[in-house]
Amino acid sequence: MAGEGAHFYRTAEGTGLPHDPFNAIVGPRPIGWISTRAADGVRNLAPYSFFNGFNYRPPIIGFASVGWKDSVANIEATGEFVWNLATRELATAMNETSAPLPSGEDEFDRSGLTAVASSTVAAPRVLESPVNFECQLTQLIQLTDVEGKAVDTWMVLGQVIAVHIDQQWLVDGVYDTAGPRPILRGGGPANYSEIGPESVFKMSRPTS
Repeated sequence: MAGEGAHFYRTAEGTGLPHDPFNAIVGPRPIGWISTRAADGVRNLAPYSFFNGFNYRPPIIGFASVGWKDSVANIEATGEFVWNLATRELATAMNETSAPLPSGEDEFDRSGLTAVASSTVAAPRVLESPVNFECQLTQLIQLTDVEGKAVDTWMVLGQVIAVHIDQQWLVDGVYDTAGPRPILRGGGPANYSEIGPESVFKMSRPTS
């Protein structure tokens, strides 16, 4: 346990370590693989490592963008986006969509992924992904520090309006989380993890 003798630092003064451990500790994290369409119709697809679900009913998901990226600009302009599940099979293609392309270039073309029309939003979804959430923007928030100073990071929250699930991952009506082998972002510049059936264990919450 982190008791006496533990490494301690104040974040404003630096970590005292070769690499900031924050991302490695808060991880692995699900990947926010976000597809959008600009107001002029240009498609965009990009992964974000700060992503999660924040509410059950209505279902709300969110991701944070360090810097004002095309995804955020498109969502602000259109109020829509799609989240696509990134899996081990799609890892290389997902990584291609993280390339720093000039604004307006199409990551679907670069990665070889198939953009298909969504059912309720104009933003396209990734055909090869086993799960897609079609979302409408609920909040776009610029983060601040403890002194109220604006941080160059933007939090996007969206309500899930429609869901596409590959039928093979529905077992007796229950979604098989581990089946598609979703990937997660770890610490370091290149670390990822994957979830498979062998990593699942069950534990029921106390009833009293």
